[in-house]
Amino acid sequence: MTHVTLGLLQKFLSRLPLPQLHPHPLPCLRKRFSVDVLGRVIRKGEGRRLGLKPSRVEQSYAHLLVGSQGPSHASLQSSDLTDFKTGRTGSAHLSRVPGSTPWEPSRFGDAIPLAHREKTGKILTEFLCFYEDQYGVALFNSMRHEVEGTGLPQAQLLWRKVPLDERIIFSGNLFQYQEDNKKWRNRFSLVPHNYGLVLYENKVAYERQVPPRTVINSAGYKILTSVDRYLELVGNSLPGTTSKSGTAPILKCPTQFPIILWHPSARHYYFCLMTEAEQDKWQAVLQDCIRHCNNGIPEDSKVEGPAFTDAIRMYRQSKELYGTWEMLCGNEVQILSNLVMEELGPELKAELGPRLKGKPQERQRQWLQISDAVYRMVYEQARARFEAVLSKLQLARPAMEAVIRTDMDQIITSKEHLASKIRAFILPKAEVCVRNHVQPYIPSILEALMVPTSQGFTEVRDVFFKEVTDMNLNVINEGGIDKLGEYMEKLSQLAYHPLKMQSCYEKMEPLRLDGLQQRFDVSSTSVFKQRAQIHMREQMDNAVYTFETLLHQELGKGPTKEELCKSIQRILERVLKKYDYDSSSVRKRFFREALLQITIPFLLKKLAPTCKSELPRFQELIFEDFARFILVENTYEEVVLQTVMKDILQAVKEAAVQRKHNLYRDSMVMHNSDPNLHLLAEGAPIDWGEEYGGSGDSGSPSPTIPEAATLSEKRRRAKQVVSVIRDEDAGLPFEAVPEPPSPASPDRVSELRGLTAQDLPAESPPPVAPLLNGAPTQETPQPVAAPEASSPPASPPQQLPPGKAVDLASPKPSDQETGEQVSSPGGRPPIHTTTEDSTGVQTEF
Repeated sequence: MTHVTLGLLQKFLSRLPLPQLHPHPLPCLRKRFSVDVLGRVIRKGEGRRLGLKPSRVEQSYAHLLVGSQGPSHASLQSSDLTDFKTGRTGSAHLSRVPGSTPWEPSRFGDAIPLAHREKTGKILTEFLCFYEDQYGVALFNSMRHEVEGTGLPQAQLLWRKVPLDERIIFSGNLFQYQEDNKKWRNRFSLVPHNYGLVLYENKVAYERQVPPRTVINSAGYKILTSVDRYLELVGNSLPGTTSKSGTAPILKCPTQFPIILWHPSARHYYFCLMTEAEQDKWQAVLQDCIRHCNNGIPEDSKVEGPAFTDAIRMYRQSKELYGTWEMLCGNEVQILSNLVMEELGPELKAELGPRLKGKPQERQRQWLQISDAVYRMVYEQARARFEAVLSKLQLARPAMEAVIRTDMDQIITSKEHLASKIRAFILPKAEVCVRNHVQPYIPSILEALMVPTSQGFTEVRDVFFKEVTDMNLNVINEGGIDKLGEYMEKLSQLAYHPLKMQSCYEKMEPLRLDGLQQRFDVSSTSVFKQRAQIHMREQMDNAVYTFETLLHQELGKGPTKEELCKSIQRILERVLKKYDYDSSSVRKRFFREALLQITIPFLLKKLAPTCKSELPRFQELIFEDFARFILVENTYEEVVLQTVMKDILQAVKEAAVQRKHNLYRDSMVMHNSDPNLHLLAEGAPIDWGEEYGGSGDSGSPSPTIPEAATLSEKRRRAKQVVSVIRDEDAGLPFEAVPEPPSPASPDRVSELRGLTAQDLPAESPPPVAPLLNGAPTQETPQPVAAPEASSPPASPPQQLPPGKAVDLASPKPSDQETGEQVSSPGGRPPIHTTTEDSTGVQTEF
């Protein structure tokens, strides 16, 4: 390479703007330099000698590999592509950058064609117009609901105001695949009560308060336990990249028990376990994380939440997309990113897919990195735009509320007048459509929903009854009131125990709408499964909390051991009656909502050709002052809903008569049957370990730790729901390790109960903040060099003084869900809860 060539290259690269670079760099570069020139600059590190920033050279090279716009970009030949690490030609290797460091998709994202950034901005602008329109309608509906006071029947069970405060759901060890060095490493993992999966280098790094390596928000992900199924999905994501038989796949799992987190657009995560029992446990835990993170829009949001979901529906209907949408997962920014990728993904695939060169496995890796980079770009752009619009609407909200309060009656009158005109126009057509295309199928849809849902709620009742009965027997046989605090700590966490609740959730898996999904455009039943499972968890927690409250009141009377057992049985029967009523109300509401969610989009699609074009003429019936609170499209949908609602209500009412579903009839209403019970819930949360567990802690304190600190640790230990701890030195079968893998975790109830008597030092986490729409943590070097899984820890675990972890802040899972987010060393360390078992068995709390 001559000095003249390098001088021209330096001059050209210095003029490229960042981060977008030159919009059409390829023609300019091909006129002056070959790809080999840039490859040698990157590979030999000559850019630094010339004063060039490595990022500029790498980004220019990325432009050469994937191209931008213009006809000449499609003419890249494999002979022009050089692996800048090895110098080989014939394929584009994007997984590595100089110095053998992993290619960062965020750095690669700067090479995303400018047209796709503009396309993203256009989609966001169009959607946010819908959102601004729906915000005023949602605000009016919320204030009208407050004034009129119409709502659901009063629940009989109490609800916990601060669920799972200071709790860790799960902790244990996972083998994670590292894409940078293509090796599997043992990671210490925990799931705090905000359901973000937090991965540490190892147990030592966790105990030394080193920031976690990864914090994963699992919204929108799916769990795969088969590598073949994963490779099939990856092959389908990019046509023409299916590997031939006998070729090496992009992923090899060293055990037969993989767990893969798959996302249609974002980064994938690869884990494996040593035993099938561990795989089942982690699958249940991760499914709980996905279920919780998918439900990312707060239900107590009466304006922003409904406005956003209505805007999503209206936007998709404007694109002729009706029916349920499987990617309505996560918080607002995540859902908005999924919405953009739904349109942007196919275009990106069609443009860049044919220009990816190399073997099928290499093209698959390149496409996964490109997709993740685009998703990151879309997420950042969506977050900035959405937060700006939301801030503007919140500033305008006080003025809008003042108008609504002043003109509430006039707005309602104007809306009813508009609805009557629309009803007169569409009612004959809608009734015919309902009678011919919807009404005959309502009973079969309802039956398909009711059978698994009722079985699931019955299982919730049985699990609650069994746990309370076992606790009552233990009180009789193992110490009475002295052990009550320990038992109640375990019972209070029952609804959030992923393994004990798994039998309830599994009842929803057989849900099928065979023959109806295509007719009603239901893409997947997972939406209904997850919603029913969330209801199950809520009802279980309500039953447990009601039982806690009543038992705590009874303990104030100072009962004897025999009286306490009789009181527990009496309270259990009382709570079960309340559960039966509440679960019936919840199920009937769920059935009505599911039927509407299935049939309304179908009706709107059927009526659109004849009715939608006529809607603009009704706009003149709305006063200009009320145009922000009344929309013709929303009123039209409400009228369509009313046409089918009476058939749905009648079907649910008839189903309640059937005893097999265990539903209360609508005529059976319990009004204030226990008014004093709701007054008890206003008190402070009950700390069973503090009030009744002082003398019931099992085990003996460590001789090196003060007794007071040990008691405090044991009380905090009970706040961990479940833990799976394996020997930190255990390796995978293909690795050379000094010790064999730990044995499988026992599942028998007797062994698990025996393990609870072991002295397992633990520290509880401080209150953990919810998953916020915050910025992702910055990637920084680890301050402590943690040993790999295949080598023993450098030093024994460091014991912290009691109470030290109270001030620690928890790591917040990033809503980006697109990669490993590494915490900044300057920030506060994450949750610090130690649960260690040197024998390598599962411990349930």
